[in-house]
Amino acid sequence: MSAEKVPASLSGLWQPHIQLKSLHYGSGCVEQHLLSTLPSPLSKVIIVTGTSLATKTPLVHRLETLLEGHHAGTVSGIRQHGPIADVERALETVLSRDDVDTVLSLGGGSSIDTAKVISLRTKEKRGTFLTHLTIPTTLSAAECTAGGGYTQPDGLKVGFRAPEMGVSAIFYDAQYAHYTPKHLWLSTGMRAMDHAVESIYHPCSTEVPWKALSLWAVSELFECLPKARDTHPLDQDVTTRLMLAAYASSGLKGENLKGGMGLSHSLGHALGSPYGIPHGITSCMTLGKVVRLKAYESPETARQISRLLPLAGGRPTADDLRDALEVGDRIIALVDSLELDVGGLSARGVSKEEIPIIARRALAGVVEGPLYDQLVKLVQTLI
Repeated sequence: MSAEKVPASLSGLWQPHIQLKSLHYGSGCVEQHLLSTLPSPLSKVIIVTGTSLATKTPLVHRLETLLEGHHAGTVSGIRQHGPIADVERALETVLSRDDVDTVLSLGGGSSIDTAKVISLRTKEKRGTFLTHLTIPTTLSAAECTAGGGYTQPDGLKVGFRAPEMGVSAIFYDAQYAHYTPKHLWLSTGMRAMDHAVESIYHPCSTEVPWKALSLWAVSELFECLPKARDTHPLDQDVTTRLMLAAYASSGLKGENLKGGMGLSHSLGHALGSPYGIPHGITSCMTLGKVVRLKAYESPETARQISRLLPLAGGRPTADDLRDALEVGDRIIALVDSLELDVGGLSARGVSKEEIPIIARRALAGVVEGPLYDQLVKLVQTLI
């Protein structure tokens, strides 16, 4: 038994994304290659980023200087989960100029998703999408999908998806991740782990390239996250390896993916924007326990999860269920070893009375049945 297990019936379909033109990685790649990825010599660029990166680091000024005459403005202050007010403010800045053809997102999932929605809204207003370049500074892998969204005033997330919403170029530059706080870096690394692990039992996941890359990503994340705990942000090689693992966890899942990612993700969305919990933290809370729950779903699901055990540092046995449960335990142990202040939901203002609401949101409105009952019990353990 090993990570080489494949489905009993090996068949599938993978349809590639059409938007990504280039992926640059390595320290200094932004300075070396950013200008060459602009759509034209006359391109004008709006930078979209958060408050901390704009006010507490030199990164935004560095980009503005690098872009020189291409720079058309900077929208900072994008908050966690991309509130609609932030999206509208950024869109107003873009639409105030007729010559802007490119948006450059700098930051984590909120800035990247906001830039995607801006591109979509620009298409609705002007007839063409913006070229989207991105410099991720977390491991959330938002740059890997052609979907994005914003958070409504009631805390619920609204999502959109179109192939043209995808990014055109990605820059994984360790110099730009240097200023990311360690707790954010590590917790979003667990978000990448969430992507990789849930690909293994996703019904539309293909053996190549998504599962193959996800298996590699799981191995890299188990090895490099503890190293980053001890060295971030000083070891640029570990930083780059983690960035590439984040891309591998989600970058090649394909256009034909149907439905959401998986139960840990849907539970994370039910907890994230409604209660203001970062998605990296929700993955720390949910993934290991969801894997244990999924292990009992079917022999095939347990068999697929068990493929991850040697990559997580375990020794496979002849018992798929036992191995799958150990995968869940090793994920929980990894989170504990990262020394993150995850805590429980009650410490974040979530009461026991909210448990049925969280379960219903995670299951898209289902309020009864075995899975609902199991999820209610799981959420109870998070309080």
